[in-house]
Amino acid sequence: MPGRGVLSAVMDEALELVAPTRCVGCDEPGALLCDECLAALPWVRQELACPNCGAPHGGLTCTECSEPWETRACVCALGFLGPVRRLVPAMKDYHELRLAPVMAAAMLCALEEATAWPAADGRPRYDAGEVDAVCFVPATATAFARRGFDHMELVARKLCRLTGLPLADVLVRRRARDQRELGQAERAANLAGTVEVADDVSGMRLLLLDDVVTTGSTIREASRALLARGACPPTACALARVW
Repeated sequence: MPGRGVLSAVMDEALELVAPTRCVGCDEPGALLCDECLAALPWVRQELACPNCGAPHGGLTCTECSEPWETRACVCALGFLGPVRRLVPAMKDYHELRLAPVMAAAMLCALEEATAWPAADGRPRYDAGEVDAVCFVPATATAFARRGFDHMELVARKLCRLTGLPLADVLVRRRARDQRELGQAERAANLAGTVEVADDVSGMRLLLLDDVVTTGSTIREASRALLARGACPPTACALARVW
């Protein structure tokens, strides 16, 4: 219906009058990301990044990973610094769902840059022609019930729209302890066996998405679950990398 778009625009304008858009980085009114915060985004240079864990400066010698991960490669778009530290919570905890296409676009930029740099197997870290579908690390049922949405599902759907790749909503997460106060070994133990695959993924070449990679425990556990069900080692992509 043509009138629906007009009504939506009018409602958006009315909402702006009541609650103006503010920058998620600095809280200044005007845009979701102001020009200053946009310019300050800490982009990861893929030529310098570790192909195994995505650490921004681990291309030659990585101090963040001591063994090969279950992924084929890990591509991270931004360092978890500055405005990025507020961007992810703004979406998943404060319901700023307009950030989903922003996050998807940032991740796609990193993936496109990663096509020029090799993974451990010598092939490009990302090749859209070698991806059958996009999947994502899902929220737990508890988190979904609290928020009313799965933020990475929204991001994954936007990325699928940008790339033309299909979505494979195949992963299920059981509840685990909050990871934020846990070390690397504790995180791995906490997540062991908490990710399951709900569909046939035999032989599939998947692009696995998550919001933030800290120690890699979540991405690795999801990858193990996929591998156990016969999928090829997935290429992982995250918006941000802690290091």
